[in-house]
Amino acid sequence: MQSLVENYETKKSSALNFMKNGQLNAYFEALIEMNNYKKLMFTVCSN
Repeated sequence: MQSLVENYETKKSSALNFMKNGQLNAYFEALIEMNNYKKLMFTVCSN
């Protein structure tokens, strides 16, 4: 679980950097990966 949280936070910070730099494609990819980590964290918590 801890590794999922760390990966989520890493993608969150990189998404913010991409947004600030105007790199929209990379920003959207980071958002998709954040969503995947959030789903995994929810699944781990529910089990």
